[in-house]
Amino acid sequence: MAQIKVTLVKSTNGEVKSVKATVAALGLKKINSEKTFEDSPALQGQLKKVAHLIKVETV
Repeated sequence: MAQIKVTLVKSTNGEVKSVKATVAALGLKKINSEKTFEDSPALQGQLKKVAHLIKVETV
């Protein structure tokens, strides 16, 4: 599977609880924090929900 690097580029202030919870579930705490994941359908769903707050790169 492909590796995906996710970076939080915008704050979660003003977002609904479900968006904040999704960002927290991804392990992103502060702006510019990064995590690397294995690509999966469940991950793609999470990324789509918070796409306006993150930057996604293929590693």
